[in-house]
Amino acid sequence: MDLYPLFNSLRIAVLSTVLIFFVGLWAAQVISRCHPVVKGVLDVVLTLPLVLPPTVVGYLLLCLLGPNGTVGSVVARLLDVRLTMVWYAGVFSSAVVAFPLMYRTARGAFESYDTTLTDAARTLGRGNVWIFWHIQLPCCRQGILAGTVLAFARALGEYGATAMIAGYTPGKTATISTTVYQFWRTGNDTMALRWVLVNLAISGVVLLAINLLERKER
Repeated sequence: MDLYPLFNSLRIAVLSTVLIFFVGLWAAQVISRCHPVVKGVLDVVLTLPLVLPPTVVGYLLLCLLGPNGTVGSVVARLLDVRLTMVWYAGVFSSAVVAFPLMYRTARGAFESYDTTLTDAARTLGRGNVWIFWHIQLPCCRQGILAGTVLAFARALGEYGATAMIAGYTPGKTATISTTVYQFWRTGNDTMALRWVLVNLAISGVVLLAINLLERKER
């Protein structure tokens, strides 16, 4: 049994989760303090990947990152690097699809934060950066951790957008989701079931982690 799909799926999920962790925290903190109208508009834009079909997200990414895309053509011309049909293309698709989960969960945590703690720290001469890392982030850690785990699980199971911009090449771009589809399409139900069980096991561990986080929060 070739374990490359498992390795590649975990690699993509970890890298995309790290990426959206920092971007999601920054966006959540900034937008939570915006004017309600601005917050509403930005919230719609950043949450769209959560409700759009994955194939639509994949098509938009192709238009942006493909060889003839706005970004892809520039990168290919300047750096001679492809952004599609390579394993790291899965990082882009997984990050875009999973980002709303991290962003919305973190934003909810920041909006429930008691700002009097920030005011008290400022009276003691502490700066915004120190307050964020030493007070606000620890107070919101349960919600942020839950969002991180959810984003990781979504990135790990991403199929539609990843299949469109990374494709399926055994040993190069294959993930668990695309491997299951390929085995099913070729009639190899035994191998497809094995990978389904692997995915179920990982998903079970992720859900268990979320439940443990929720219990600690109570």
